[in-house]
Amino acid sequence: MIKIRLRRVGAKKQPQYRVVVADARAPRDGRFIETIGHYDPRIDPPAFTVKEDRAIYWLQRGAQPTDPVLRMFQKLGTYEKLERVKAGELLADILAEEVERPPTPEEVVVAPPPAEVEEPVAPEEEREAPPEVSIQELELPTRAVRVLSEAGIETVQDMLKKLEEGREATLAIPGLGEKSLEQIEESLRARGFVK
Repeated sequence: MIKIRLRRVGAKKQPQYRVVVADARAPRDGRFIETIGHYDPRIDPPAFTVKEDRAIYWLQRGAQPTDPVLRMFQKLGTYEKLERVKAGELLADILAEEVERPPTPEEVVVAPPPAEVEEPVAPEEEREAPPEVSIQELELPTRAVRVLSEAGIETVQDMLKKLEEGREATLAIPGLGEKSLEQIEESLRARGFVK
């Protein structure tokens, strides 16, 4: 007997399934004849796709779906299409109707809410300037302080101006790497110089 059933794939504790046509005697994740769809239960609502032309082909040849696959077929209307094919309609015409019809409210994908709008930044003269603080007071590694001093960055204000030029411009300082830049940004954040 031929069954249409789910075959588990995916990593541990991250199940995903393939809808397969297999011999009823074969193990759940063993040999199969054909993959005709996918099912992902981890998202809400669970997503599934089935190649309906292949599903109808196998159903016509006596394949028996398992209960979970039967529920998928009922949601997709596969059995109604199978009945129409048995009544004499062409499968290609039935599947073409599916493409032409407008989506139902359940199928409409809701757009994510717009991102929060950031408040405009005040012009330079209106912003409160950070106090003159030496770069050594940020408690950075000695190497990072030396590299910044060699680049002419002696105060926190100098560092903030360099950061305003962009991350790439800051990383262009000879001897300053990604890790050092992250330490500098973290230290500035901890002391309230940047958000």
